[in-house]
Amino acid sequence: MTTIDLDEEQAADRFAELVGRLSHQSVVKHFDAYTDIAWDDPAWAIDPADPRWELAADAPLATTEWYRSLPQETRARIGLHLIVSNMKAGLQFENILERGLLEYAFALPDGAPEFRYAYHEVIEESQHSLMFQEFVNRAGLPVPGLAWDLKLGSRAVIQMARRFPAMFFVFVLGGEDPIDHVQRTVLRSGRELHPLIERIMRIHVTEEARHLSFARHYLKGRVPKLNPLKRLAVSMQAPITLGIMAGLMLQPPRHLVKRYGIPKSVIKEAYGSDEAKAEVRRSLRKVRQLCLELGLVTPLSKPIWKAFGIWEEGAA
Repeated sequence: MTTIDLDEEQAADRFAELVGRLSHQSVVKHFDAYTDIAWDDPAWAIDPADPRWELAADAPLATTEWYRSLPQETRARIGLHLIVSNMKAGLQFENILERGLLEYAFALPDGAPEFRYAYHEVIEESQHSLMFQEFVNRAGLPVPGLAWDLKLGSRAVIQMARRFPAMFFVFVLGGEDPIDHVQRTVLRSGRELHPLIERIMRIHVTEEARHLSFARHYLKGRVPKLNPLKRLAVSMQAPITLGIMAGLMLQPPRHLVKRYGIPKSVIKEAYGSDEAKAEVRRSLRKVRQLCLELGLVTPLSKPIWKAFGIWEEGAA
């Protein structure tokens, strides 16, 4: 056995060990959308005028005079509506992810440790979808979810999970890393949160840590083995996927802009500011660093990162 073969065998063993630990954690630490959340506790009821729904003072839209000048109840309702909209988009994203994981697992050989892990993740993401949909239902605010073009494109993403799983797991990180960053930032902020949203976020970040870990380690093991053409494809597509997904997760959807009559100048002021753009870049810092480590940031692909505004100067 050559040194290269031995190194690959050791890497495969380490990956299998990691996947085994993640699967075990899914057994010993998991949540149910209905037994682990006190939906019917009167103290957890959703009141659209509750000031705890208001945007944090440093949130992009909250920094504008337009938002600050609104009546308190309107500020709270906009904050709640943004949460509901994100949850609807999030549960639809997780629906795509679940179907992709099943496609990925379908092609795995007997004995592959990833098979068990993939089904654990499908179960957990299904619980997240139930959790998000229950919140949407109880809030009672209209949300259309993902735009039609993204729904149409989801078919290609699902098929990609079997045909080109490395690209699929870049999509996974593009959807999960930004929202994980936002939720962890909120939970660390010390702000008084509505108990329902705090419970949902804590459940979500706990289980998403496993999902993010699997995706990152999968890419670390598989990308170096891709042929040059596929490596080129991933390097060019990664910043496009990440830029689109971060924008989807971190900016208000068109239907909310229209519903509340948010002027274009306010949107530009809020989300075109240097700080707002820096926050988007921070939300992608981990996955961007992973792409750098894997050699996916090349002279050809780096301009795409910059064009989408997700390149961080000084990244090594």
